[in-house]
Amino acid sequence: MAILAGLYWFYFIKDYQTTEDAYVSGNQVMISSQIAGNVRQINVENMDFVHAGDVLLELDDTDYQLSFSQAQNTLASAVRQISQLGYTVKQLEATVQANQTALTKAQGDLVRREQLGKSGAIDKESLQHAREAVMTAEANLNAVKNQLAANKSLLMNVPLKEQPEIQKAISSVKQAWLNLQRTKITSPVDGYVARRSTQVGQKVAVGSALMAIISNEQMWVDANFKETQLKDMRIGQPVKLSFDLYGHDVKFDGKVEGIEMGTGSAFSLLPAQNATGNWIKVVQRVPVRIQLDPQQLAENPLRIGLSATVKVNVTDSQGETLRNQARTTTLYSTNALQYDESAVNNLIESIIRDNSY
Repeated sequence: MAILAGLYWFYFIKDYQTTEDAYVSGNQVMISSQIAGNVRQINVENMDFVHAGDVLLELDDTDYQLSFSQAQNTLASAVRQISQLGYTVKQLEATVQANQTALTKAQGDLVRREQLGKSGAIDKESLQHAREAVMTAEANLNAVKNQLAANKSLLMNVPLKEQPEIQKAISSVKQAWLNLQRTKITSPVDGYVARRSTQVGQKVAVGSALMAIISNEQMWVDANFKETQLKDMRIGQPVKLSFDLYGHDVKFDGKVEGIEMGTGSAFSLLPAQNATGNWIKVVQRVPVRIQLDPQQLAENPLRIGLSATVKVNVTDSQGETLRNQARTTTLYSTNALQYDESAVNNLIESIIRDNSY
């Protein structure tokens, strides 16, 4: 028996570390609203499968429709005001020319009267009136020039669409349009609906959790090994897993993806404090993430929280215990939160074209 026990230890235990304190984990994509509003329509229920971009629920859009219309009217008004300002500049330029002509005439009259005054042909009062006429013409010319400069400073030789007021109005139209699109809350990933808590008619706030989407492709196992089991454990070591859901007849292949930088108790909500003197030494457990085979995961779907038995082959202990390089690729991404702005851009162009002269 001793020989058999020794052989069993040598072949099946010595180079392996096993734990049953392991559970399936995965990304729970929490769905929240980017705007406030009342839920008008719910399109999904727990356990439903959804694609990225599918509309999960809709908020009442009445207020946002009004804001969008108001933003369009503000843009139209801004275009007309800038266009009017352009005509005002042209009008003031013509007025400057007219006042310049009046000043030239007044200056000519003054010169002639001064010549006549030297010979006593006119009285001093008429000469004084001629001088005052020149001063008045100069003042009128300077006033109109200042008005022209003030109006030109608002335009600054910038094209209509690039005027600050127009750009501000365009931004308001786009923001109102974007808020209107956001009344339809979409799924950012493919997955299954879970933890739906929202109801029709409910007032939701920005950032409030409405439901979760769980991707069956973004799952892994967190195995909590004792600290005494980690001496030879390395990133990349092969792993065998079995789940209570399928029993020992279905074996999963995996590999060690990483070892946490702290024990489970250190990351808990209320970490253990040993400064009171009532200290008892307890063997700590450290979470080790196990990457699963995608094909096996597709053939045998798992659920978050399922129990697992994990067996790591630690024969090759030459690998890393900590990653030495930063991740260089994007881990997760979605295009579901991006909107095609071609429609609103065409609308903006139409408003500018219809309200400029």
